[in-house]
Amino acid sequence: MTDAYVNRIGTAVPANDVHETFVAFAESLITTNRERALFRRMVERGQIDHRWSALTPNPRPRPGASVDDAGFYTPGAFPSTGDRMKTYETHAPALTLDAVAALELDAADVAAVSHLVVITCTGFMAPGLDLMLVDKLGLRPDVERTVVGFMGCYAAMNGLKLARHIVRSEPSAKVLVVSVELCTLHLQETGSLEQILSFLVFGDGAAAALVSAEPVGMALDRFETVLVSEDPELITWTIRDQGFDMVLSGKVPGALRGALEGRRQALFQAADGEPVSLFAIHPGGRSVLDAVEAALQLPAQALSASREVLRAFGNMSSATILFVLDRLMRRGDAGKGMAMAFGPGLTAETLAFTLKA
Repeated sequence: MTDAYVNRIGTAVPANDVHETFVAFAESLITTNRERALFRRMVERGQIDHRWSALTPNPRPRPGASVDDAGFYTPGAFPSTGDRMKTYETHAPALTLDAVAALELDAADVAAVSHLVVITCTGFMAPGLDLMLVDKLGLRPDVERTVVGFMGCYAAMNGLKLARHIVRSEPSAKVLVVSVELCTLHLQETGSLEQILSFLVFGDGAAAALVSAEPVGMALDRFETVLVSEDPELITWTIRDQGFDMVLSGKVPGALRGALEGRRQALFQAADGEPVSLFAIHPGGRSVLDAVEAALQLPAQALSASREVLRAFGNMSSATILFVLDRLMRRGDAGKGMAMAFGPGLTAETLAFTLKA
């Protein structure tokens, strides 16, 4: 059976660093001293320094003013789902093209692309980003297109899984996988501290990967789905009148740790019995990474790539795991690896991979 490889990855983020602005705005939504103190502790422990957004921060913020210069997030007048989708339609195409540009495809690469997989969970539009890429990149008109949507932070794992299936069934295939997420378009004006904490974590980003049978880069050895919890309400992602409403329960890290502890041996066997030395864990937040580290009994440096991405970009939903895999590939590390991403369900999608020097 033909093996499939991620030959290279390109990444992109918008130009606007909004982390400090969003933190200050989130604190302004809190009404009690007790919750404000807890919020500040969460900020200090969050291990996030930067997050990037299609929205431009208000250069002169003041009490009651919008968090951004276009008035998108104005207290008492947060945008409707329709307004959020219009903003997605405006900004998602350019960010998508930036990620593909980072792949540095030449004319021969573009001509060889036979399949296109687009992943996005933060917006809907038709004609979609897939047709936009066909037009702007000059992909051949018979390219096979698939859109993976609304699966949350693990969606890119399913995109890579699909690309692997394509290459294994069609060894000559060249699959362009693209993930784009504008998470900052879905923040909510709320008094719920659990939801306010989303202002501390989510950012925008995009990533692109070229997958083929050419034995260069990262071998996609095996995928496995793990249903982490029987409680589907721990992570939910629903469409409401005021945008896409994300609920991320504070019980998620504990549920992850309990489930992964029970499957530790089975997960490591996914690497064909060879020692696993490389880890790419979706940085859903510091507490998520801490839970995985404890459950799998990993040394302190094992999740360094994930923690670096969290610190520099925050959680960019499905694009994030590709940022982590890109870091590992650029380091030139070699060995067997394990990747994981988490999302609604609560579900973990895992990937056993091999990197060669």
